[in-house]
Amino acid sequence: MVLKMSDYRTPVFVDWCPGCGNFGIQAAIQMALVELQIEPSKAVIVSGIGCSGKTPHFINTNGVHTLHGRSLPFAIGIKLANPELEVIAVGGDGDGLGIGAGHFVNAGRRNVDMTYIIHDNAVYGLTKGQASPTLKLGLQTKSLPKPNINAAVNPIALALAAGYTFIARTYAYDARHTRDILIQAIKHRGLAFVDILQPCPTYNNINTKSWFEGFDRIDPENGKPKPRIYKLRETGWDPAVRNENEELDKTLVAMKKSREWGDKIPIGVFYKNELVPTYGERIVKRIPFYYQKSPVKQEICDESGVPNIVMEKWFKELSV
Repeated sequence: MVLKMSDYRTPVFVDWCPGCGNFGIQAAIQMALVELQIEPSKAVIVSGIGCSGKTPHFINTNGVHTLHGRSLPFAIGIKLANPELEVIAVGGDGDGLGIGAGHFVNAGRRNVDMTYIIHDNAVYGLTKGQASPTLKLGLQTKSLPKPNINAAVNPIALALAAGYTFIARTYAYDARHTRDILIQAIKHRGLAFVDILQPCPTYNNINTKSWFEGFDRIDPENGKPKPRIYKLRETGWDPAVRNENEELDKTLVAMKKSREWGDKIPIGVFYKNELVPTYGERIVKRIPFYYQKSPVKQEICDESGVPNIVMEKWFKELSV
């Protein structure tokens, strides 16, 4: 059976604010799943808390709505227990780079074969627009009584430093570009991170659709807007690391590109390295039968429900 967009929709009413960039992200995820023909039963979407946390409710796959900032450890546990599943974790920039920052960094060390998507709108949209970790220093969005006093986290640079092996950025209102990036991320062998610029029309009145797409600065010569966003692929940038000698150079160039903001904001793939062994491949070196008999395939009880493992001896060892 050929899967269609309708196969990935649920009857749950989508209650994001009108014009929210989350709609584009949701559509892009669904389009990517259709393009890759991943059965809903073979995919898991894991979310934290925030507007993005509702994503599993609206996409017809297995879904887990977890705790604030904790989508990554849940997702990693799911992938390690059942490596046959396609695992996609989603979270907001506050969720993933605030309370979840420690998990974000340590996930990069492991290179688990899964995808992590951040909805990046620079505010805490669900709790009325406070400054999130990605809001630039000195900016004052509509909910802030005074300009932001903190410097911003750079998600791309942090992912590079942490060890993610696929790092990309896209723009929520360009659903087709987002779909194409997500397809590459899901197909990547290793831990993929996608930072999605997601305008919040309710609380972020600075980084708006008009701002990203340059409608606030019309070119006097042709009367057309001058977009701030540009696509890395159109510059000829090749993000792939093909041998160990390229790794440092590609990382440094990607780091430099990640600092571009304001008049020039790159989207696309910044870095891709499939030379690094995945966490599953590392496990196989210690447990050769891991993929053949992963935790989810192991029997823990007989047909009548009696556990196969006797715990009494272990309990005695722990008793005080």
